[in-house]
Amino acid sequence: MPDTPVLDRASRTGRAPGRWRAHRQDALDVSLAVALAVLGFVPTLSAIGVELGDLPERPTDALAVTLVLAQCLPLALRRRSPGTCLAVVGAAFAVDQVLSYPPSFASVGLYVALYTAGAHLVRFRRSVAALATGGYVVLATALTGLGSPNRLPVFLAFYLVLVVIWSAGTGVRRWRAEEVERRRLAAAVAASQERARIARELHDVVTHHVTAMVVQADAAQFLLPAAPERAAEGLVAISGTGRRALTELRHLLGVLEATGESAPAERAPVLGRVGDLVERARRSGQPVEWTEEGGRRDLPDAVELAAYRVVQEGLTNALKHASGRPTTVRVRHGAEHLVAEVITGGPAESGATSVAASDGPAQGAPAIAEVAVPAGRGVAGLRERVRLLDGDLEAGPTPDGGFRVRARIPTSPSRSRP
Repeated sequence: MPDTPVLDRASRTGRAPGRWRAHRQDALDVSLAVALAVLGFVPTLSAIGVELGDLPERPTDALAVTLVLAQCLPLALRRRSPGTCLAVVGAAFAVDQVLSYPPSFASVGLYVALYTAGAHLVRFRRSVAALATGGYVVLATALTGLGSPNRLPVFLAFYLVLVVIWSAGTGVRRWRAEEVERRRLAAAVAASQERARIARELHDVVTHHVTAMVVQADAAQFLLPAAPERAAEGLVAISGTGRRALTELRHLLGVLEATGESAPAERAPVLGRVGDLVERARRSGQPVEWTEEGGRRDLPDAVELAAYRVVQEGLTNALKHASGRPTTVRVRHGAEHLVAEVITGGPAESGATSVAASDGPAQGAPAIAEVAVPAGRGVAGLRERVRLLDGDLEAGPTPDGGFRVRARIPTSPSRSRP
């Protein structure tokens, strides 16, 4: 049961920002409505108000005050009910023009309501636009019948202004929808890249250690009848390899866990532990020669991890496809680039490959197991990992029938995520 409060807190935390934004928008809308209502009774601002009929003014009375308030107070709900807000404000404006009350700054609320409807109205947009147009035609006809001096060009120009305001709101609505879609696509791409990164990490960790365990187990099986003590050493090596695999998997899961703590940094694979890879390959029967050139220096974690994975993948492929063949590991530290290279001599097998086991680096043994290998996944993952660090990876056969994997990685890449 201890997980339930954590999930509840996470859910409340996820909903809180949305509620806060909604309350903030409501407060802004209420403030706008109140401000327009107050300014609507300021005489000096009446000239800024909307005047369409130009009919002789009648004195202000209680109905005029009500119409002033009706043209601005509904804006308090403009985002929650944009269609209703436009209907109330538009009707109040039309009645105010027909009754020819003095102009008021509150009539600007018509523009705000129209823009809001264009920007926030979701359902029945065409119906609302058609009704608004029909209402405007009725208003223009009524004003003309009451003796308004304005003619068709004036009413048409005012209608075009209203159309522009509605279109501005519609443009903002489309921009917001496109922004939401861009964010959704960006999140989908980020999720896809993260899945690919996790797949690369799992492939590098699991494939290397499982391959070593298979080779060591086959060697122990081969040695069991003739040299039980050597077979026991192989079983100890299998146990050690499994424990190392679990350690790296725990570290990987700790890094991926959103709210958990990652494993200690020293447990993460780094370039300084390439020697461990070489030693484990040798114990699995692979003759490996290792050379390191140049002075080692502090490098970004992503660069060290990528070089480590290159060596790991090269040795894993050597154990899978060319067990017992001479293998060379070279790491060269340059001023601007780090080069990691693994070369396996002799012909390399493909598809389902035979894994040769041995009881030591210098003694070979016949093939005793068949391991199905999915071709290309490890190298493809390495190439993507190195590319993300602005480096390049070469992988292919050598003239003598062997195979070479070589990565050249900048020591200060512009992108440092593995």
